[in-house]
Amino acid sequence: MRFPNSSAGQADGGEELARPHRPGGFGARRLAVAAGAAVALAGAFVGVDAARAIPASHSSGTRTSGAAISRHAAAARTSGSAASGSSASTGAWGTGSARGAGTAGGGAYRPKTPRTSCQSVAHVGDSTSVDLISPAVLPNPAERIAARYAQVGVRHLTIDASGGRSIVEELPGQLNGYKVARAWRTRGYHGCWVFALGTNDAADVAAGSKVGMMARIDQMMAAAHGEPVMWVNTRTLLSTGPYASANERAWDKTLVRALAKYPNMRIFDWSAIARPAWFLADGIHYNSLGCAIRAKAIADALARAFPLHGRSAAQIVR
Repeated sequence: MRFPNSSAGQADGGEELARPHRPGGFGARRLAVAAGAAVALAGAFVGVDAARAIPASHSSGTRTSGAAISRHAAAARTSGSAASGSSASTGAWGTGSARGAGTAGGGAYRPKTPRTSCQSVAHVGDSTSVDLISPAVLPNPAERIAARYAQVGVRHLTIDASGGRSIVEELPGQLNGYKVARAWRTRGYHGCWVFALGTNDAADVAAGSKVGMMARIDQMMAAAHGEPVMWVNTRTLLSTGPYASANERAWDKTLVRALAKYPNMRIFDWSAIARPAWFLADGIHYNSLGCAIRAKAIADALARAFPLHGRSAAQIVR
């Protein structure tokens, strides 16, 4: 299968191996070559407030649809501004509770919410970011990632999350991560970046892509043009196949090596935090509790990576 040329860093010839199909998992959101199926992406939603519901398409039975979301958040809001009137869960992301989803632990610790110097954030993600803005996954708007970003001081937020997205390869009707970031930069975006990509890239490299892991990271960092970048690293629970945890760990190690090249780069070590109980049965995506915790954890990590005052103490934040 020949994928469209997707970025300046792609090898000559543009030949890419087909992305693997995983029943009920990322394969359902990616190009299922063996079955000849294509993934239909939802339309874009523009100009939605940070703390309000953002529709994402989900098919019945399994969550298989991607969504391309672009929005600008209004001024930072408190959790009380959620459309439902409910407040966000206030427990620590490792021990607190998620509305309607049980608890991740028995603690009642409520840390002070950190604040970030990043008033503008551009977030580029795959299906694991789609879930963080989906009312089907997170019915309480205060638990979605836009509200969580607002809580740490982000005033202007642009998100593009698309099922099956990688940095290089593209599904029909989709822009890859590099093209999304490059387009925002071309239109004049200046601010901080969050790249929640890599799960699909690790699988594509394992399946034989000619574009290696570091080359993919280099492309995204070039699009950021020296501005602050936080990468969310990856994890799966699978032992075999392109999405095996060993391949995801190789991606995470490549991110760490890239720190030496990019002083503007930080890594949120989500892999060290994620618990098996937060995953769906496919071993790749997260259940509602996992998504609620992940949304808060990413926003809080941004505040530690690029704090309101001073500089972060480490290039890898947890």
